[in-house]
Amino acid sequence: MSASLALSELKAFTKKGRLSDLARFYKTGPGEYAEGDLFLGGTVPQTRSVAEKYQGLELKEVEKLFCSPFHEARLCAAIILNHKLSKAKAPQDCKKIFDFYIKQLRAERVNNWDIVDVSAPWMGVYLAEVEDPMQLLIKLSKSRSLWQRRVSMILTFAMIRKGDLQPTITIAKFLLKDDQDLIHKAVGWMLRELGKRDIMLLRRFLKEHSHEMPRTMLRYSIEKLPERERKQWLLESKS
Repeated sequence: MSASLALSELKAFTKKGRLSDLARFYKTGPGEYAEGDLFLGGTVPQTRSVAEKYQGLELKEVEKLFCSPFHEARLCAAIILNHKLSKAKAPQDCKKIFDFYIKQLRAERVNNWDIVDVSAPWMGVYLAEVEDPMQLLIKLSKSRSLWQRRVSMILTFAMIRKGDLQPTITIAKFLLKDDQDLIHKAVGWMLRELGKRDIMLLRRFLKEHSHEMPRTMLRYSIEKLPERERKQWLLESKS
């Protein structure tokens, strides 16, 4: 198994007719958040099928996929890491995989919302088990990188599932003033998930911060609340 073989299989799914639509959907134009990204044209299920087949790749080969100019190769690499982490038993192996992921993130190879969202919830499973995850989460939330900030929020998804809700609240507060719509959506999404576990905690957060939350963030966070309550939060946030 090798990265080159995996890439060859991804290239076999190339569909040129999809390239312009993908470039537009993932914002690859000048000045957009994924400027210059390249696509092969395959579908996400096709990419997942290659990732499952090549989940035994050594990390040095996975890194080659992360270094590829093609979006699908980096997405495939992220999914391979999910497989690896889910099967790792020894704590040192889990740490090695997580540290490798953070290395790719800091190298700007986890660099679009779909690659973040397919990987960070899984990688967060490791972080939910360490003694103090907040130092890393806060550092990522303060990064100049849009993707590191989004990862800081989505990593807390695993903690929500475990019942530890405070990390989500803390990182959401750090990101309240962020100027990027992709961060507004991520924060709102995680607050919505938090609300499924503790509706009163979500309401306390909204009472304190709804007036300063970007509209998209607020709308995402209240999406599962009763309609009457949603309208009330939207109305109160304007006052």
